[in-house]
Amino acid sequence: QVQPVESGGGPVQAGGSLRLSCAASGYNCMGWFRQAPGKEREDVATIYLVSGATSYADAMRGRFTISGDNTQRTVTLQMNDLQPDDTAMYYCAAKVATWRSQCSLQSEFKNWGQGTQVTVSP
Repeated sequence: QVQPVESGGGPVQAGGSLRLSCAASGYNCMGWFRQAPGKEREDVATIYLVSGATSYADAMRGRFTISGDNTQRTVTLQMNDLQPDDTAMYYCAAKVATWRSQCSLQSEFKNWGQGTQVTVSP
């Protein structure tokens, strides 16, 4: 199994933007999740690369946009108007989905990247 590889994290001031990228050869369903210290993991968004269909956690809708390239098997997460509460380790996860319905935030992802840290200062 190929492990997803994330990039693009770093420090940013409140109100700023960051774009995270993830490469995961061999998968057609990819998602972003995040976990802050002392907190449970949060869903962010998923994308079914075959059709481009996306799903978002309600709290992430509007400021975060997920997009992907089915040829390159890459996914990006554009994050705008970042706030200190967005500080977390962001993880990319990937799987193979036969149908669109198998690619959502409720799906079980078994392949996870190492994560990329996003730190938002006030």
